[in-house]
Amino acid sequence: MNITIQTVGFKESKHLVKFIYQKVERLFQHHPETIRVDITLKKGAKNNVTNEWCALYLSHPGENQYVKHHSETYEESITHCVESMEKILRRQKSIELKLRKESK
Repeated sequence: MNITIQTVGFKESKHLVKFIYQKVERLFQHHPETIRVDITLKKGAKNNVTNEWCALYLSHPGENQYVKHHSETYEESITHCVESMEKILRRQKSIELKLRKESK
């Protein structure tokens, strides 16, 4: 499990790192072909309430995937990113299965 965390403009807390590992671990469990996950956390505009940004870049054989979300907290942003990535990977897997059935 190779997870890289980058924070822009602040130092991540132990709680936040633990939260990230718990959430991202789901991607590795459900999709064992995943090579690595890069997470970037940064603050957005100061006058915006939802200014906690999370960008998730997933490397796996074939296409690499990227999602980005913002919310009021980093935890919400991370959760949204992981859920979106799971949805993308499920969709991609179903398309691959469909193509395999058609090629037989």
